[in-house]
Amino acid sequence: MTSSTRSRRLVAASATGAVAVGLCAAATAPAAAAEHELEEILVVGKTLGFRHSHIDETTHALIDLGAEHGFDVDVWDPPNDSGGWWGPGSPGQPDLTMDTTPFTTAADLEQYDSIVFVSPVDNTNNLDPDQPRLLDDAELAALQGYVHDGGGVVGIHAATDTMHTSSWFTDLIGGGARFAGHPQQQTATMRVENPAHPSMLDVPTAWERWDEWYNYTLNPRGEVQVLMTLDESTYDGGSMGADHPIAWCQNFEGGRSWHQGAGHVDESWSDPTFLTSVLRGIRWTAGTVSGGGDCVTFGEVDALVAELPADTARDRVALAQLEQRLDTAREHAEAGEHDDAVRTLRPARALAGALVADDAAAEHLAGKVADLITWQQAVATTS
Repeated sequence: MTSSTRSRRLVAASATGAVAVGLCAAATAPAAAAEHELEEILVVGKTLGFRHSHIDETTHALIDLGAEHGFDVDVWDPPNDSGGWWGPGSPGQPDLTMDTTPFTTAADLEQYDSIVFVSPVDNTNNLDPDQPRLLDDAELAALQGYVHDGGGVVGIHAATDTMHTSSWFTDLIGGGARFAGHPQQQTATMRVENPAHPSMLDVPTAWERWDEWYNYTLNPRGEVQVLMTLDESTYDGGSMGADHPIAWCQNFEGGRSWHQGAGHVDESWSDPTFLTSVLRGIRWTAGTVSGGGDCVTFGEVDALVAELPADTARDRVALAQLEQRLDTAREHAEAGEHDDAVRTLRPARALAGALVADDAAAEHLAGKVADLITWQQAVATTS
């Protein structure tokens, strides 16, 4: 087992999600994962539908970053004849691609610190269950096992336009959001919402860029922690209104997921600011960097609280107090009252630590509430 695999498993042991470990398991886990350097990532550019030109640009940019920073890059982007309205099929990257699918078993995927899905469109947006998917059932099971064991996943641009018939993959990449459409390419302003997250460091708070701007089937806020929004007043063709998330992250079923909806234009992949942000997103999913609240959401903390014992009257009273404070803090956060959310969360953190008899489990829960505080403090600076 490599050092990176060990670190990912420590991250998984402390993460919360639909199948994440409970407080009892967390009590036996170290409080934090040891930091390590990236060792190896997998880039997935395979397409069964429209092929974005930036796939090649992105792949080479990530290979160059690997050479610069000392990590290896495997590529899965085989040629195929899956033609349609977009053309005769995918040329892939035959000089770079692996000979066979890497999605064999979770154990085989463990060598990767993170798996980067680079616009791997598969033409399943018609929701036909018989339409071939990017990953078949066996490959998807391998990915699920990898994520449950602490694996990191990154979605770039059209990663929300693939595997439409897999609700699990949609939740992993988009928090339930799928690609819905886009207007013509144009200049728009991306606004950083959480400047404290490692991937947002040194990114302009208001970032004017030329790109292809996606609309999504739903707003994933609440399921994910939003890192950047798209200001629809700065361009034509947005359909999501005043709250249009474009970049986000989450702790998901033991692993970590980070998404950036920009990156369609080839020029993105020679932009140092954009590249650095993506690299830091990859590092965050791998557990090599942390901070900014580590993408903890109110829902993630609610799931932990739901596991607390309520066997005695004292337990039930204390639990009700904690739930009330968390609900109030969430209401403040959703109303944009982030300073009020912080003030409400501070006593909740102390209460969370006092509720659990096991010291390590109490520390784990209180730490998650502390992450909410860090997140809300950061968002308050941009509001």
